[in-house]
Amino acid sequence: MSEGSGHTISVSLLVAQDEERVAQFIRRFLEREHYSVDIAADGDLALDRLNLIPYHLVILDLALPKRGGFEILHFLRQTKNKVPVLILTARSSVADRVKALDLGADDYLVKPFAIEELLARVRTLLRRNQSIRPDGFRRAT
Repeated sequence: MSEGSGHTISVSLLVAQDEERVAQFIRRFLEREHYSVDIAADGDLALDRLNLIPYHLVILDLALPKRGGFEILHFLRQTKNKVPVLILTARSSVADRVKALDLGADDYLVKPFAIEELLARVRTLLRRNQSIRPDGFRRAT
């Protein structure tokens, strides 16, 4: 979406996912939707990026090397970072879902997943942020 000044706004997402094939698959589809996507293959890298870049959304795996998704989520919420977090994980237990939601996750999707559902959940979470209307954003070039 273009602002009145003619500038294009970029919606940036972080995919914290250690399985490279899955991360690249997600990135490819998100970029087709005109999102700017960074990938972090471990928890330390994810935290480093989150401390440097104001992402609009994080897609977070719970089973990351170095620091797990629960630790990253806890850190974000303790530091009052309100970035929407979508948990995308193979961990399907009710206990894990409840823990993630109680720690401040905004949504929870279990692998394997349908890419159409992931994209719909991303759009929904972005829509909730008053400063973002993803239905027309184009990635800045």
